[in-house]
Amino acid sequence: MKLKLIFFFVFFIAGVGNVFAQDLDFYAEQIKNSTTESKRSALFQLRNLQTAEASRIALPALQDTDEIVRATAIYSVIYLPSDEITQALLPLLQDTSSLVRKETAYALGKTKNQQAIQTLLNILEREKDLEVKSAYIVALGEIGESFAIDSLVKILQKKPKEEDDFLRRATARSIGQIAQVQQVNSNYVVTPESLLPEKYDTFVNLKYSNLTENNQSFRNAVSVLIAVLQNQKESDDVRRESAFALGTIGDVKAIENLRANLDAKDYYLAEISKESLAKLLRDSSK
Repeated sequence: MKLKLIFFFVFFIAGVGNVFAQDLDFYAEQIKNSTTESKRSALFQLRNLQTAEASRIALPALQDTDEIVRATAIYSVIYLPSDEITQALLPLLQDTSSLVRKETAYALGKTKNQQAIQTLLNILEREKDLEVKSAYIVALGEIGESFAIDSLVKILQKKPKEEDDFLRRATARSIGQIAQVQQVNSNYVVTPESLLPEKYDTFVNLKYSNLTENNQSFRNAVSVLIAVLQNQKESDDVRRESAFALGTIGDVKAIENLRANLDAKDYYLAEISKESLAKLLRDSSK
């Protein structure tokens, strides 16, 4: 009986493997010779498999003439090893399609691809599309390396304009995310946390150090973020993210400015300022 069961499982597994291989061959053919929608359908199926083997089948779609197909393929190749992801996606940051460039940046951020940081920083200045530029900034925050801080601070040093609102918001948030990665090794952000059930209030209760003590970039960031927080011409969203970032950096120089916003008319700014103060005031000696 045991022998029969062993043979059954061997043949079952072999059969599943054969079906899987046939599926990959089918998807490869769809990507090579089919309509746009059929190609996208195949790419979605490959993405759902979440394997490096399936991602390699999707690679040719990154060179498709249709930008929609290229954009769809980006998230179908993210299950490759990190080096292969870098090789596949970095060239797409130079794609003629703004949609493809934007989706590429988001994917590199989601995969926390540190090899992409320098390329993202190099093209940040010359990118003209504000949505794409914001995507680069979001990606830098997701990756969470502090040497991106100086380039982000330069954006906030510019005079605020209405059309730059989302860009500035993304910048302040990414500075906060980078600091949070340095502090607690997580780029997950929900602000204010008070809106979550109590069991999800995790970051306020963690120990934060002062990142400015050994990092000039964070020192520069604090000065600029305080100026943004004080500037009534900044949008509420940008000021909220600046308050969050000041809390994650951990410099007590921000305490006075955060306290000044505890009674802000903007409820969310007041709550985020309260949470940032909780991070800074945990040590009673402060």
